[in-house]
Amino acid sequence: MGLQPTFYLAQTPPKNPRRKQAVSGTEDTGYDRRNSRHMRQMAAALDAIRNAAQRVAASHGLDVVDVEFAGSAKDRILRIYLEKNAEGRERLKAAIAAAGAQGNEELPEALREGTLSPEQLSGVTHEDCAEFSRDFGVLLDVEDLVGGGEYTLEASSPGLDRKLTRAEEFQRFAGSLVKVQTFEPVRNNRHWQGRLSAFHPHLDESGAPGITIDLGAVKQNSKSRKAGVSTVDLALGNIEKAQLIPEI
Repeated sequence: MGLQPTFYLAQTPPKNPRRKQAVSGTEDTGYDRRNSRHMRQMAAALDAIRNAAQRVAASHGLDVVDVEFAGSAKDRILRIYLEKNAEGRERLKAAIAAAGAQGNEELPEALREGTLSPEQLSGVTHEDCAEFSRDFGVLLDVEDLVGGGEYTLEASSPGLDRKLTRAEEFQRFAGSLVKVQTFEPVRNNRHWQGRLSAFHPHLDESGAPGITIDLGAVKQNSKSRKAGVSTVDLALGNIEKAQLIPEI
């Protein structure tokens, strides 16, 4: 099927001086009220950018995994992480199965050995990123979605250490190694890592979704060992950060 051996792909167009907007007040003033207003404005701006990105991505058979701003105020980077949509991922998995993973030297060794799931491959190519960047850059200009001056647009795959944020992602990647940080401590610990052994649509009596992590899959830190348990249940609402741990 001609799979490329590299699965971390990006297309970075040059800075576009036209992507400017005369909006100020984005600096941190040190006052809680203004800081809070700024954070709400940034969140609203990212939501608008994400919605626009998803519209463009859908036209290319892609899904938006994450959107973030990085870099300094004078050298901002708008990063869009992409993967093939569900239909495209199913075609990728079918092609891998048809080719026979064991004998296909073009595939990563971890995939051939079965420690890497085809579900963890985004399937995007350089061409996907280039075409998305071109069309999305035009939409950003037309709708004037990015304020604060010059920025660079990047599009890439989420990588094997991708973030997990939505319930469907935790369900999709059940069986994978994960690293999780919670808002509130669970058994006096906020940092957990292990195998995501189960996703629960209703974890407890409140009906909120959650996950179970098998702690025996990886070496634990001292706090995790002191917890004295082999598994831990975490409510999704208490998860501040979560990401996959690559098995390579």
